[in-house]
Amino acid sequence: MTPDDRPLPRADVEIEIPFHDVDMMQVAWHGHYVRYLEIARCKLLDAIDYNYPQMLDSGFAWPVIDLRLRYAAPALFAQRITIEARLTEWEHRLKVAYTIRDTATGQRLTRASSVQVAVGMDDQEMRLASPPVLVERLLAWQEANP
Repeated sequence: MTPDDRPLPRADVEIEIPFHDVDMMQVAWHGHYVRYLEIARCKLLDAIDYNYPQMLDSGFAWPVIDLRLRYAAPALFAQRITIEARLTEWEHRLKVAYTIRDTATGQRLTRASSVQVAVGMDDQEMRLASPPVLVERLLAWQEANP
């Protein structure tokens, strides 16, 4: 079975919208959603034991090169939201799809995606394929989560 035939990791994070994230109408400012996505992405990367410290240790930076958000409904002060992050591509880049929902009702508030590419720390060159260390971590996760 190839890595493509196996399930890919996902992670859920639940947060409460804090007062300092909202405007005078008690709506979360759109720019804060990027931080919410990052929190979920880090939990996803932790699941495969390849979060930012491990990336750095392996000699690669993984800058975000594309970020897309589509807002369907606002997140409000004190609202509990769940951010789901799903790894959808890994061979040439890391693509993560996100869904943000109201925790209580399940109503979809936002859909988003991010794309990251491997860049060698030694030469600052973008890699056209994911480095073996990512593939190894993903295969290990897939072996443990059939």
